[in-house]
Amino acid sequence: MTTKTDRRNKIKLGVRSKVHGTADRPRLTVFRSNKQIYAQVIDDLSGKTLASASSLKLSEKAPKKEIAAKVGELVAKAAQEAGVTSVVFDRNGYLYHGRIKELADAARNGGLKF
Repeated sequence: MTTKTDRRNKIKLGVRSKVHGTADRPRLTVFRSNKQIYAQVIDDLSGKTLASASSLKLSEKAPKKEIAAKVGELVAKAAQEAGVTSVVFDRNGYLYHGRIKELADAARNGGLKF
């Protein structure tokens, strides 16, 4: 019997075999835990994280979807400060729904193209 984590890891491997970040278009990856959400902009060729944001830095209490949207705005702002305007979105095996979708939409509204 497979667990949720096993299923997500299997999907994650399939996504990562197709999605690669370059210097021109780095990879925007998302990790979601039960309480927090994290986003990083990664150049896979050099193995460097160019920008990152997480809900740990936010101090206000809000619904998880609103927090995910704020993290999306923060990562878009940090990426633009690092000189990144276009990214490849890596949903990391999660369904494109709920908090993941909110983060992606907020990053798009923040100025990232993907």
